Amino acid sequence: MERIHRAVSPDGTEIVGRVRGRGPALVLVHGAIGDGEIAWEALLPELTDRFTCYLPSTRGRGLSADHPDHSPPRLVEDVTAFVDGIGEPVGLVGWSGSGAWVLGAAARSRSVAAVAVHEPVLIPVMGPDDLAETAATMQRIGAAAGAGRLVDALHAFAPWICTAEEVAALERTDFFQRWAGAVPAMLRLLQQDGSYAGPRATDPEALAAVTAPVLLLVGKRTRLHPFFTASARFLARHVVHGQVWELPGLGHFAPVLAPRSVAEELVTFFESARQPA
Repeated sequence: MERIHRAVSPDGTEIVGRVRGRGPALVLVHGAIGDGEIAWEALLPELTDRFTCYLPSTRGRGLSADHPDHSPPRLVEDVTAFVDGIGEPVGLVGWSGSGAWVLGAAARSRSVAAVAVHEPVLIPVMGPDDLAETAATMQRIGAAAGAGRLVDALHAFAPWICTAEEVAALERTDFFQRWAGAVPAMLRLLQQDGSYAGPRATDPEALAAVTAPVLLLVGKRTRLHPFFTASARFLARHVVHGQVWELPGLGHFAPVLAPRSVAEELVTFFESARQPA
């Protein structure tokens, strides 16, 4: 029997996610691109024999309701409401743009026992050359999406964050066709806050409120390795208990293309976080 978990964000938006597996609760939050229906499909078989996996979509995506406000503070509220509604301590997993949302939820909620984020995106730590490339890429994505070419928009997105090898691997799957539907929600987020994450994502005082253990994962083969490493190290310095692990041979879409390797790191971290100090 399929299970569904529902919660209501403070502005009345219903946040919904499927529930699969058995064991301690693990909430997996998609990034700025994607939704809870598709982001974790490859990873789930590696986790559901150890964890009860909750797969929420933020507003305007997947099974969740929509709302005009897609700003980062609302997405933090979406994640917090979903986590608090589970009624037990949870492990919380983020990916890319959702890193700031899950850390924001961890700062607010007493339900979060530990947090792991694969390649968090903190645009404020990005260098000027990467910022210029990012702005040009987002313009191309917006132009394609505005013309109704969502698959082309995703093809514009992928080379910005992936190596040519990783793009080729994604092209051998149905990734571009299935994930294209999440492009409009990403663009609404960008229109309301171009950093994906909001100003508090790099606020040391806000990050210091995250007292749960935090693991930041960075793929050594990711295209923007210096940027993702800088983002992860910044967060690790400012949360109370942060650490950075590098993943040899992996890139930004490792949860899709190398799920077993990612799952091994998550299992090791969350099981160690559950042990008494």
